[in-house]
Amino acid sequence: MKRYDVVVIGAGAAGLMCAIMAAKRGRSVLILDKAAKVAEKIRISGGGRCNFTNLDVTPDNFISQNKHFCKSALAGFNQWDFIDWVVQAGIEYHEREHGQLFCDQSAKDIIKMLLDKCDGYGVQIEVGIEVESIEKGEGFQLATNLGDFQCQSLVIATGALSIPKMGATGFGFQVARQFGLNVVETRPGLVPFTFTGKEKDASKELAGISLPVIVSLVENKAAPRFKDAMLFTHRGLSGPAILQISSYWQPGQSIRINLIPDLDLVQFIEEQVKERPQALLSTVLSACLAKRLVSLLSLSFEMNIKVQSLSEKDVLGLKDFLEAWQIKPSSTEGYRTAEVTVGGVDTAELDSKTMQSKKVDGLYFIGEVVDVTGHLGGFNFQWAWSSGFAAGNGV
Repeated sequence: MKRYDVVVIGAGAAGLMCAIMAAKRGRSVLILDKAAKVAEKIRISGGGRCNFTNLDVTPDNFISQNKHFCKSALAGFNQWDFIDWVVQAGIEYHEREHGQLFCDQSAKDIIKMLLDKCDGYGVQIEVGIEVESIEKGEGFQLATNLGDFQCQSLVIATGALSIPKMGATGFGFQVARQFGLNVVETRPGLVPFTFTGKEKDASKELAGISLPVIVSLVENKAAPRFKDAMLFTHRGLSGPAILQISSYWQPGQSIRINLIPDLDLVQFIEEQVKERPQALLSTVLSACLAKRLVSLLSLSFEMNIKVQSLSEKDVLGLKDFLEAWQIKPSSTEGYRTAEVTVGGVDTAELDSKTMQSKKVDGLYFIGEVVDVTGHLGGFNFQWAWSSGFAAGNGV
């Protein structure tokens, strides 16, 4: 039986970071992963360019039953610390909207940086390994399809349920439950909405239309509002704004969409009355909204009327309608396309400074498997780096 100080299950962002920091401290470290290649989620992220962090990371960018839990790890290794790693590795990057940072060339640059550090500190990585059982004695005994391993500290960095075609499973949750830890109910996050019936038919008609919006939840006033792009698809709604609100959405809830977040409608109509009073409302709205969308909206609001005939009440009614358009999704596309899993190992079970289980000495949980979920924009990677760093310095 091969013995190590630390075994990390999962060779993704959090697992690699943890292994690097543990090995840097002189610990013997083995990473096990059932996939054929390491860090596949890093490789495909950001369209292949990896949105590796964000310039504006705060605890408000994360969803958890305990909104304070993430503070310690984020303070211990923040976005600027990871940016320093990127700069020292000679990786060129750029900023996009909302403080998002992407590699100029390829996400593979981030993977190479992490693997180079692993190699430099003597981390051993084994892929294509299935962990069949875990037992706790003085340390941990792992039975796998390629032999048995023993370690003092065991780190679960397996990710969660999102994107099963890449091998995502609930293994990390099974381990937590095996050792008596509570798991907060999970659901897909950062995922497109789907419709059925007439809403689906309407969405098909509008597929491909993208526009800036502000989205919120009708029934959940505590959820934040998000201003970003929305995209109509053949199945429903997507785009950054929709992905963001999806992490807060529960089945049966309606979403409120401001279709004209940057337009003063009252002033716009006044100008149109002066410039082309005989024009139909549907015509003038098509100057700021796609014609196909205006056509759909006209089924719910009378638009076959000349702008000069609009009363003040009509204009204010239209303003309310366009700024608070409501629609109820049937569902989401599920874990198949979800970028993250909301929920996970209960933070009440973990030490926020080290990510170690409070019940089981030597057992750690990091990254997506924990009930800490970031917004879209590099926050989930930052949680991976920060939680991995915390555990790597604790094992």
